[in-house]
Amino acid sequence: MSQFYELIVSDIALSPDAGDETALSEAVKRVKKYVPAGKVCKATVYRCSVDARRRNNVRLVYSVLCTVEGVLPDKAALSAMHGAHPAAPFTVDGLPVPNKPTAPPVVVGMGPAGLFAALLLAERGMAPVLMERGACMKERIACRDEFYRTGVLDTECNIQFGAGGAGTFSDGKLVTRVNDPRCALVLKLLAELGAPEDILRKARPHVGTDLLPDIIENAAKRITALGGSILYRTRLTGFLMNGGNVIAVKTDKGEIPCSCCVLATGHSARDVYAMLPDYGIKRDVKSFSVGVRVEHLTEDIDSAMYGALAGHPALGHAEYSLSHRVNGRGVYSFCMCPGGEVVCGSTELGGVVTNGMSPYARNGRNSNAAIAVSVDPKDVGGTPEAAMEFQRMLERRAFELGGGGFAAPMCTLGDFMSGTKGTRPTVVCPTYMDGNCTLADMRELFPDYIISTLRGGFRAFGGVIRGFDASHALLTGAETRTSAPMRILRDPEGLTAPGIGNLYPCGEGAGYAGGITSAAADGLKVAERIILRAAGIVP
Repeated sequence: MSQFYELIVSDIALSPDAGDETALSEAVKRVKKYVPAGKVCKATVYRCSVDARRRNNVRLVYSVLCTVEGVLPDKAALSAMHGAHPAAPFTVDGLPVPNKPTAPPVVVGMGPAGLFAALLLAERGMAPVLMERGACMKERIACRDEFYRTGVLDTECNIQFGAGGAGTFSDGKLVTRVNDPRCALVLKLLAELGAPEDILRKARPHVGTDLLPDIIENAAKRITALGGSILYRTRLTGFLMNGGNVIAVKTDKGEIPCSCCVLATGHSARDVYAMLPDYGIKRDVKSFSVGVRVEHLTEDIDSAMYGALAGHPALGHAEYSLSHRVNGRGVYSFCMCPGGEVVCGSTELGGVVTNGMSPYARNGRNSNAAIAVSVDPKDVGGTPEAAMEFQRMLERRAFELGGGGFAAPMCTLGDFMSGTKGTRPTVVCPTYMDGNCTLADMRELFPDYIISTLRGGFRAFGGVIRGFDASHALLTGAETRTSAPMRILRDPEGLTAPGIGNLYPCGEGAGYAGGITSAAADGLKVAERIILRAAGIVP
């Protein structure tokens, strides 16, 4: 009987004009050269990335998945193929189908972590209850539109809270540095739910704000079709405990009995953070970041990074990832949105929070990114409460500098670098809330160490990307929700909160993820543990 294996052949660097077929042909040649006895039955593009480190020699770098008939080659042959390696896709197909519990698992929060945890629990017949403080997708979009039209904020349903979580109104970036095999499964599941198929091959995949709502709706429909239920406009208020376990979650609509609770409330649920000590749930402050959104013309970033190849259809709009250290403190780009807009991510009255989003086509006039400075716990008092209050203080200052009505403080990069004030935008116009911005001095928003680190970062980044430090670039603040300012402690093996046998802190808000893909992967990880435990396979 014939044997088959899958091999990933990597580091195939080609001109953007070469095309996929050239990459596939090169991969097959390498396999035949180093594994002459093998027969390549199929070759498909596994991953493709843009290498723009040399502006005058931009390349597409391919990895190709080859299905080969024969015996898996030895390490020497694999190494000769520039580090080729066998494919080992992650799967949950081997998970058992446990008996349905007397009380359902309750998943709190419908961001990526909660959504994917609920999906897997539902697929194994555990009929989870997924509760979300915000609204369903249709109502959530209406709330956002009403906020932009009137400036009246719904503190329970907004760009941070509601179906899909904070990632819904973003670029839908699926890039992650987390080395978890579940991340590939997340991409596969997203594609099944309606995401573009190209997320399975792009090294920097994204979905786009315009496509995410339908994907989230499809996930919600799948959960309910499999026997789960979703409660919108239902806010967590506490827990009912017995013998070191959660036996019910308390909500503003009443108590919900549960066999276990997945706590996936996201990085902006400050009321949840505040209540945790009342139930003996331990937290620990951690480093986080704050900063500004910077906007450039999309065509300028494309030109600076791709040179004469700017606009090439195989490249798309340019993305960047920048980092630097200034006097020992980190400053970096975060959540870069090519062809996107700056949005208001506020969840509290009297506070301005900026974020970025872009559609799948990334066809907006401006590109933006957060430029964020690392904040150590000792900078802000060393406690979870102090870290939250520092974020809140910056948001309130931004609201005041904006002049109220959720207008954002804004300045040109030239003014920011020189310490001047009042230069009006010319080349780059603000995208935040249709231009609802107020000229301001960012020195009135941030402490001196944030200002000096941001300035050092912009100087350094201007040396990496031509024109990045152009005086006409635009800054808007305050960017305060790049990550959770604390971690909810959990056992590294059992994944439960110390001393509470069935409470599972999960996702970005709990401090175990950083973005859509890693949060979804953490949701799967927690759901796997719950399923194995319900089946009696693990304690």
